[in-house]
Amino acid sequence: MRLIDLIEHCSRRLAAERDGASARGLDAPVTASEGRLVSTAGTLHLYRFDVPAEAPLLEDLPVTVIPPGDGETTEGFVVGRLEQAVLIHTFDAFGQTVSSPTIVPDTTAFLDSASKRLAEMALKSEAYQLGPAERLLPWLNPEQSTQSATAPVSASTSVLTTVWNEDPVARQAKLASLVIELVRDNKRILLVSPDHRRADEVIGTVARALRGAGLPFKSLVSRYEMPVLGEAVGMALSELGFETQMHRFYERSRTDKATLRRKYDRFRELTPLLAYKAQKQQELDEVKHLEWRLLTQLSELQGKIKEVSTTLADYEGLPIWRRVAMQTLGKNVVSLVEYRDIYETTVQGLLQELEVAKRRIQELSAEAAIPKELRPEYNELKEEIARLGGTKRIRELLAAEEGTNRQAFIQNKRVVVTTAARVVSDPLFGRVRFDVLMADEAPFIPAPFLLAAAGLVRERIVLSGDSRDIPLVRAWESCSSLPIHRYPTHSPSKVG
Repeated sequence: MRLIDLIEHCSRRLAAERDGASARGLDAPVTASEGRLVSTAGTLHLYRFDVPAEAPLLEDLPVTVIPPGDGETTEGFVVGRLEQAVLIHTFDAFGQTVSSPTIVPDTTAFLDSASKRLAEMALKSEAYQLGPAERLLPWLNPEQSTQSATAPVSASTSVLTTVWNEDPVARQAKLASLVIELVRDNKRILLVSPDHRRADEVIGTVARALRGAGLPFKSLVSRYEMPVLGEAVGMALSELGFETQMHRFYERSRTDKATLRRKYDRFRELTPLLAYKAQKQQELDEVKHLEWRLLTQLSELQGKIKEVSTTLADYEGLPIWRRVAMQTLGKNVVSLVEYRDIYETTVQGLLQELEVAKRRIQELSAEAAIPKELRPEYNELKEEIARLGGTKRIRELLAAEEGTNRQAFIQNKRVVVTTAARVVSDPLFGRVRFDVLMADEAPFIPAPFLLAAAGLVRERIVLSGDSRDIPLVRAWESCSSLPIHRYPTHSPSKVG
């Protein structure tokens, strides 16, 4: 059987499961006695609902929660199942508690999404990375009736690596060591587990190892769902949640954007003000220059008046040859008096112009004055605007959409931890690609889900678990049944 044939086979089996889900009661509504808010991260809320033990609420199934009365209905998905309770992520909050809500699982929609994802992989194989997934064919091929017994015990190649060990702590430590190597090689890793509790445990181990290696684990690692456990191996998990990280990132982004908007608005406010001040300063300089010219003329005229008055006072005592010379130039007593009158009249005009200029200088000085703190503030804002690419670029940044981009955010994470069922059912994972797939507790991951995750990686697959669980759990045996409603709460290797 070729890989494409196996993918199509699994898709058909999931479609058959989908068609019979309602008849088997997997979509039957469940009435919870009470719901309590456990935690909140961004737009997600984690609630614990008390439900009967036989309720068909399985991990990763989408659900609709209907509160009593006229309360708003909300959507969500299951992230944990206990004996008498279920943990559900909801997209809206009901308050701290909600009494007697109705929970409606949508197993049909889950199976439909999984079936369509596999069908798309088979139909558009060029859009996926099926090279590494080919290495899983000997393990998952349902045509091998004794596959569980004859499957290779171990493998170590550049494409497929197995980490089989009876000790779960040793397995996770080995995975963490591999993660450190791959992160240092700048690889993007998709780490999947069969359930959310195991996903929390492995992300705690990986985060602690990255911290011990001196790497910024909070920016490298992301738990796609809200963690079910508060901590694992001594590591607080709340800050590793994808929703929390994305909410904080975009909160900071919005804060930075608001700060930028305030700076830009202040820059726009100061720009015309300082331009007005500059214009007034230019006018002030011109008037001061006019004042200087008037004072210069006034000084010259006053000097001439003084010279004429001195000449008139001493005219009778001047030598005759001096008088003749002056008369030759048209300067006699009469003309000197006329000159002096003209000079004095001109001086009076200049004094009036000087008075006007001084009043204008006084007005312009007040209008052109810039507060001491205003100029440094403007210069700082101007430098910031230039550093960000100018006012046009800033207008583009401020006009950009406020909505969050989940795909862009997850693509910036080096290690994404989730469950295999979420990978096959969440549309986001159909659009992102990774370099390496790590399957923690791989024997418990159903074959269709493992194939869907393997189709997203370009280079390498790492399978981890206890090889004794392969024939025991039989999750890989074929795609003829849906292990989602069969895989146990704990691995036998962890219980025993």
